[in-house]
Amino acid sequence: MRMQMPGGERYLHVKDQVHRNQLHTICSSGNCPNIGECWGEGTATFMILGDICTRSCRFCAVKTGRPLPVDLNEPYRLVDSIRAMKIRHAVLTSVDRDDLPDKGADFWADTIRLLKKEIPKLTIEALIPDFDAIPGLVQMVIDSGAEVISHNLESVERLTPVIRSRAKYDRSLRVINQVALSDSVSKSGIMLGLGEEEWEVIQTMDDLRMAGCEVLTLGQYLQPTLDHMPVSEYIHPAQFARYKEKALEKGFLLVESSPLVRSSYHAEKHAGIYKRVKSDG
Repeated sequence: MRMQMPGGERYLHVKDQVHRNQLHTICSSGNCPNIGECWGEGTATFMILGDICTRSCRFCAVKTGRPLPVDLNEPYRLVDSIRAMKIRHAVLTSVDRDDLPDKGADFWADTIRLLKKEIPKLTIEALIPDFDAIPGLVQMVIDSGAEVISHNLESVERLTPVIRSRAKYDRSLRVINQVALSDSVSKSGIMLGLGEEEWEVIQTMDDLRMAGCEVLTLGQYLQPTLDHMPVSEYIHPAQFARYKEKALEKGFLLVESSPLVRSSYHAEKHAGIYKRVKSDG
């Protein structure tokens, strides 16, 4: 498997905007293998609410600890960066903020509303934490108007307590179901190569479809550091192709499935699903 090395004019422009406006991206914080390709095309996944997570999942490279106070100017710097980068579709994600009474939901909603107000033609994917599946908090983000709302299941049910520090499988499914009942496109993703069996992957697809999930991403887990969960298996690209075929048969509207796929990979295509769903009534 080969990845594009970071470089080029557009890559450097994105890097400059992120640095200049003191923003965080999951691209760099999460050691994403696609950073060269995505930044080279002028796209990035912005991480709001700082870069320190209150959870310590065994697969994730994002820093964990006690977060800094919420930066109320961050959304305005985000607007400036997206304008300068001439982005048409923005992906937002965040660390978990279990230290806040509302888990950061109000900040999420305010950020999306500001982006929609200042850049009216911008489409947005919100890759959200679970907010402990508190319906009122999830609904705050839904009501803010993001076209796509994603929450990653991350793995199969059996492995969830092994790799996720606080999140629960059924709790994540409740979040996805609440999104699916709204006007936003519902999306989720799982990592492969953590020790799951094929039947468990198929069962996870069924569980996601039962919850109403419309877009699915499947990618190879890569161990960020020696302190993280080791890779159990490298899944062959042909198996990823078979999983994609299975998922489409089950009714997912769009499936991204290959070793280097990450949850926001080719995310601009997923906004197109929103337009299709809306036009179909």
